Parts: sequence; structure tokens; C-alpha cells
Amino acid sequence: MSRSGPLNGLKVVEFVGLGPAPFACMMLADHGADVLRIDRPGAGGSLGLPMALDLPARNRPSIALDLKQADQLAQARALVDAADVLIEGFRPGVLERLGFEPASCLQRNPSLVIGRMTGWGQSGPLAQRAGHDLNYLSLTGSLAALGAAEGPPPPPLNLVADYGGGAMMLAFGVLAAVLQARSTGRGQVVDAAMVDGSALLATLFHGLRAGGQWTPLRSANLLDGGFPFYRCYRCADGRFVAVAPLEPAFRRDLLQGLGLADDPSFSEAAVANRALWPDQATRLERLFATRSRDAWAADFEHRDACLTPVLDWDEAAGHPHLAARGVFARSDGVEQAQPAPRFSAWPDVQALAPLPPAEPASTPSAIEAVVSQWRRL
Repeated sequence: MSRSGPLNGLKVVEFVGLGPAPFACMMLADHGADVLRIDRPGAGGSLGLPMALDLPARNRPSIALDLKQADQLAQARALVDAADVLIEGFRPGVLERLGFEPASCLQRNPSLVIGRMTGWGQSGPLAQRAGHDLNYLSLTGSLAALGAAEGPPPPPLNLVADYGGGAMMLAFGVLAAVLQARSTGRGQVVDAAMVDGSALLATLFHGLRAGGQWTPLRSANLLDGGFPFYRCYRCADGRFVAVAPLEPAFRRDLLQGLGLADDPSFSEAAVANRALWPDQATRLERLFATRSRDAWAADFEHRDACLTPVLDWDEAAGHPHLAARGVFARSDGVEQAQPAPRFSAWPDVQALAPLPPAEPASTPSAIEAVVSQWRRL
């Protein structure tokens, strides 16, 4: 159960939910925390997957407990009382109805950190409303800034609100609270809301807006595809290259490789003129459309021009750089990204991350075996 890492010895109980809370627990487990998942009897993986392919559930065992049964509720309470951290992703009030009111948990276990992951937060007019990544992102202003000017904002998978604004903020908040608990002996509740975290991710852009450097128009700004040197271009084979030389030195390298170094249409003065961006982009579109993606990538492989091929997931693991770093690996034939970040004192954190269990331990003897091992770690 236990893996070497900087969080070794941190005991976490996870009440299984969807989306960012399991991802945050995956991050903790990836780096050595002893995470024990408490699942509902009969529950499967996320989005209809079998549990063994629900990769954010990796690196930790799972037990199935029916918290409506008094003996199993008592067992779950005993686990929480022995934990450093409790993480849950229910709507506000559900944890209390299950019998784990935070004040009572902290009374029994004063140093406990309770990480609560929701979309809208524990308070506010929308706290009890349903929602998903796209909804949380839509209210922060960030979704309106994404995508092409002529179409609707595209769903950015569920990477932004769920994982960036949710899971990673939850993991950060929990570890910050653990640090304080270890120095003071006092635990607390961490209220992590995806809407809060999504808003925070856009901090840079609020500064750009205040400085008059960002317009409300989509595809008209420096980092949203409006700038001709920060966008993707279609190549002759229908695939794409990503072009991102924001700085003049990198841009000169790109233009030199494209044979445009002496073209006045791409002088620094011309590039600084937003009115010329559409014409510059059109010229680059036509040029990149004359050759294949891989031909362009090969030409720029050794240049600091910030040009890279847009790879799909089937191609990514085979890229020489990602392969050299072991970014992806296969476990029982299933490819997955390996733990990140890396720590010099724990190089084996990057070792192959095991797949989730095929199903939670559900018989009394199996549950007891998992719980006993978790307690000993």
C-alpha cells in the first residue's frame, strides 16, 4: 500500500466522490501518502469505467462500507479518528448527514484536516446547486475568454475547473493545513471550491485587463490565439504545429527558419501593431499549409523558435523527450502519466504507478486486512 515519497506516513481517509477529490487523493498517494478509499458498496469507476481503469483511483486500496449500517459507520469513524486527513467531495451538508459533522470529528481528533471539495463552495447562493467543470468555469469570466471569436467557447475538457482550480487547490490547501496542524496540534476545515480556484487561475489576466493589455474580444489578445505568434497552424497533412515565440529573440529564430527574417511585415514594429495581426496570421497559415507537421517539426527541432508538433495521446508517449523522462508508462497494458513533480530525495516516486484495484474490498475479512495494513503503516 505504502510508496516511498515526501508524504510517507501521512494517513488520509478518502470518501470517494467524482472529479477533483479523487485526483487530489491520487496526487497525495503518488507521493507517498497512505490513502484509504471508502467507497459505496457496488460502486464502479468514474464515467462508467470499470474501477481498474479509473486511473485517478490508482496507488491506494479501497474498501466498501455502507455508512447507513451502524457497525460500518462506526468502522469509518474509527478510521477518521486515526487519520491525519479526511477528504470528501459531497455537496454541502452531505458529510454531516452521514454522521461526520466537522466539529465532532475535530473534537475526537483535534489535529484532523478535513478537505472539502465542492463546485460552488460550502457557502453562497449556489452552494446547493448541481454543476460541472464547465459551469464553474463559466461564472469566473475565463470561459468567455476561450476559443475562436466566431464560435461558442469550447469546453477545455475538464482540466481547468475540476483539476486546476479544484484538485490542485484542494491538495495545496490540505498540505498547508497539515503543516499547521503538525506545528500547533490544531486541525481545521479546508473549503476548496472549483469556482474559487478557477477564478484564481486567471490572476495574470486581471492584471492585463487593468493595464489595458487585454480586450474582452476572443482571439484578439496575446495568449488567446489572436497574436499570430501564439497559436496553432494547420499543416499540409491536416495536422498542426504549436507556435509560441512570445519573446523577440525566439520570434527572430522562428522567422529566420521560415525565411521571413527580412520581411518588413514581420518587423518588431509590425508585430506590435494589433491591427496587422490578422494579415500576419493569414500569411503564416498559408506558409505552414505547404508542408507536413513533422517536416516543420524536424526543421525547428534544434532552434529556440518555440515550435512544436501538436501530438495526440497515441503519439505523445513516443516523443523522444517524454520517453527519456518516462512521462508515460504502461501498467498491465494501460498507458498513464507517471507522478509529478519529481523530488531528488525520492527518485522512485517516478516509478510505475500501479493501477487501481479491480473492485473495493467488500467482505469483512478483506476489509479488515486492508484496514489493518493501513493502520500499521
